[in-house]
Amino acid sequence: MDAVNKKASVYELDGRPELRLAIPLGMQHILAMFTGNIAPIIILANAINLPEANKIIMIQSAMIVAGLVTLVQLYPLGKVGARLPLVMGTSFAFVPTALSVGQAYGLPAVLGGSLIGSLAEITMGFFIKPLRRFFPPIVTGTVLVAIGISLLPTGINYFAGGAGAADFGSPKNLFLGFVVFITILLLQRFGKGIFNIASILVALIIGYIIAIPLGKIDFSGVAQAAWFSIPKPLHFGLEFRLDAILKFAAVYLVVGLETLGNVSGITLSGENREATDREMTGAVLADSVGSAFAAIFNVLPNTAYGQNAGIVAMTGVINRFVVATGAVFLILAGVMPKIGAISAAMPASVLGGAVTIVFSMITISGIKMVGKAGLDGRNATILAASIGLGLGFSQVPESLIYMPEILKNFFGDPVVAAGILALILNIVFPEDTKQSNKDVVQA
Repeated sequence: MDAVNKKASVYELDGRPELRLAIPLGMQHILAMFTGNIAPIIILANAINLPEANKIIMIQSAMIVAGLVTLVQLYPLGKVGARLPLVMGTSFAFVPTALSVGQAYGLPAVLGGSLIGSLAEITMGFFIKPLRRFFPPIVTGTVLVAIGISLLPTGINYFAGGAGAADFGSPKNLFLGFVVFITILLLQRFGKGIFNIASILVALIIGYIIAIPLGKIDFSGVAQAAWFSIPKPLHFGLEFRLDAILKFAAVYLVVGLETLGNVSGITLSGENREATDREMTGAVLADSVGSAFAAIFNVLPNTAYGQNAGIVAMTGVINRFVVATGAVFLILAGVMPKIGAISAAMPASVLGGAVTIVFSMITISGIKMVGKAGLDGRNATILAASIGLGLGFSQVPESLIYMPEILKNFFGDPVVAAGILALILNIVFPEDTKQSNKDVVQA
């Protein structure tokens, strides 16, 4: 490849391709992440009964923050940023914790816990090598399983119309949920190109359109929303509660490791090499500093999206400028409240059909990760104990009625409980080195 073509190539990290190529390839990334970026916001906002106008502000902020933090990953600010095509967006991993804190204390405590809790991942960014050994696949996989399983009831609640809805479980709601659910399955199995990559978004659009004649969408919020508006920082304020901060801090450590996995995936698939320490540190710092920025700008923490790393692996397009065009589109969409209002008007059952699959896939990702570690006696014990107690007590909170408040808070959040239990058990139960060596020999 000559110098001119190399500079313009979408397959070069630092190439500068023409906009006619860069824009559609960049939009491909945005279509893949758009639903995942706003769905956690809608779920939290509905759970704490946030007014429609405030929900729109959060959706706007989510788009703007995702675009800005993605640009920082692409074009670092000092040590913050990986200089890789990592697409950032609102993290589903924090939804169980945000729901737990939000329903107990309100949105300001969610944002305050997220802001201060991000210090855990910032610290991790500077000490990646020594800390990684405490979070092997059995620990991170267990956390992912806990996240997915704990969110499934939320997905089914939405599928049926949303908890508290007058028509909860109605045939109309279930019909819309199944339309979206089945459409995603068909597109994932038989879809080609963008219809496969953006299967969730395509299914949501189809479900949204079908919901209109069924009378399931109220467009009054869209009519009232302004055409242009920039959300103000600290719109909801901040509240600092120690238990909320500790819960968020625990999840941040796991999310940091998830980001490292996406960094490795991009460098291996796009440049056929391992990620450097500089790239890993920069990615985690952008993840954590970006999440602190997100809290100040009214939304949940950000993380690097695995589906976008998957697009890089599938297409080989590792160009930063390509992803930057998509990030700019996100920012522009974020300053247009009508786009947020259209998203906020989405019926719960339509969203439920999509997120039920998303939560299931999170669970499967965790199972795959645990599978890589091997489900021998030790690992099976860690997984069983962590999931059993971590999720079990959260399903029957009244069982802890006589316990100290700290235990109620600990076991009330299934992700934090399962994660910390897995971390402790992984340290307490040493690996069977004889069995490990035997496995290596057999392999």
